[in-house]
Parts: sequence; C-alpha cells; structure tokens
Amino acid sequence: MQFKVLGPLEVVASGRTVTPQATKIRSLIALLCVHSGTILSRDYLVHAIWSDNPPHTARTALQVYVSKLRKTLDTHAGLADRLITKPSGYLLELETGELDLREFDSLSRCARIAADSGRLDEALRSLQAACSLWRGRALADLRGSPAFDSVARQLDERRIDVLERRIDVQLSLRQHRSVIGELYGLIEEYPTWEAIHSQLMISLYRSGRVGESLKVYRKIRDSLVREIGMEPGAEIRRLHQSILARDPALDMDLNLSIAG
Repeated sequence: MQFKVLGPLEVVASGRTVTPQATKIRSLIALLCVHSGTILSRDYLVHAIWSDNPPHTARTALQVYVSKLRKTLDTHAGLADRLITKPSGYLLELETGELDLREFDSLSRCARIAADSGRLDEALRSLQAACSLWRGRALADLRGSPAFDSVARQLDERRIDVLERRIDVQLSLRQHRSVIGELYGLIEEYPTWEAIHSQLMISLYRSGRVGESLKVYRKIRDSLVREIGMEPGAEIRRLHQSILARDPALDMDLNLSIAG
C-alpha cells in the first residue's frame, strides 16, 4: 500500500487507487502521513480537520474516522496495526517505500551525502528521482484551511530546496543548456525567487546569450522593486556585475550550494 502527499492525496493498493472520497477521512490520512512516526494529539487533529471550528461531536467523529481508516488499511493491505492508538493521540507508522514523502526525504539525504563526497553524477540521479515524485502542489486537494495551508507550504519549501540543489548540480556538471527552458518556467512561477534567477543568468551566459542573461536580472529587479519595494540581494547584484564585466570566472565551476 502506498500513500502519496506530494500532490493531491492518493492512496494506492495493488496498483489500484483506493483514496477515500470523504474529505474528513482524507484530511486525517494526510495529517497522519505528513507526520508519520509522530503521535498526533486528538486536539490537534480535531482543530486541523474542522478548521478551528469543531462541533461538540468532533472527538466522537474523529474516533469513527480512525476506525474507518483502520478498516481500510486492513482490507487493502492488512496494515491495521500500523495505525496505533496512544493515550495522547494517534500514530501512523509507514516505511520509506509506503510514503512518497519519506522516499523524497531519503533521496534528498542520499544526494547530500553524495555531493559532500564529490560524487555529483550520483547526487544528480538522487535529486532527479526526488523531484520526479512530485505530482503538483503538495496536498493540492486539501488546501484552504489554515492547518493544511501551513503543512502544504512546509512541504513546498522542501521541494523548492531540492529543486534548487538539483539545478546547482547540473550547472556544476556543465549542463547549463538543458536547464534553461525549465528555469524560464520557474521564474514565471516564482518572480521574486533570486536563486533561480541567478541560475538562469549563469545558464544563459554560459550558453553565449549574454543579453538575455542581463534581461533576466532587470526582470527580477523590477519585480522586487515593484512588489516588495527593495533592491535585489548582494549575491545576485555581484553576479550581474560579473556578467557585465564578462568575468572569466563565470565559465569555470562555481561554488554552488549543491550539498544543501
């Protein structure tokens, strides 16, 4: 049985999707998965599932949802014992291969170890595999309440970190041309994210597209000034000056944060 939270919630058993239709049960599954291995208190689950406005029957309803989830686990995979009731709350125990988030974190750690040891090709394979696990925005079908928006944002930040590290590794491996199209898409999605603008500037410069590289800097500067009222950071400003000066160092391997 597999649980997927890196996108809309999905539960798969024997190659077949068995995701519950009821929103409250899906919410319970998502919370237990994201915090797999950690006891979640009944109060936390009640307030998260009912958006801080629980009915007086919420605790009873929560017990019913837990019972239904345990039955689902037993019916499809014989895993009812993985959903554990504790005096302080509930705990769902899942292995790396059973939860995409655990697999994502495992691949991220493997990439960090490989990069620290200078094995960039191996690091890249792990980072690419980690990025491929994403099927869209985390918990896309459950967003809208404060609790789920907060959890989903935290997951999105982890995705952004790995994505940035993956592109850093590709630049270190001289794969600058292969990332240009993706980076153009990312700067449209994240118009004030300086790191990916820097990566695109470097990729374009190394590809002989100096004018486009400088145009990318002007674009993020305009976005930051217009939306936040501030100038770009020192690092991207230095990169801009290096491109203007056609600094030979830009064609060499850069000191990129590939280890994360």
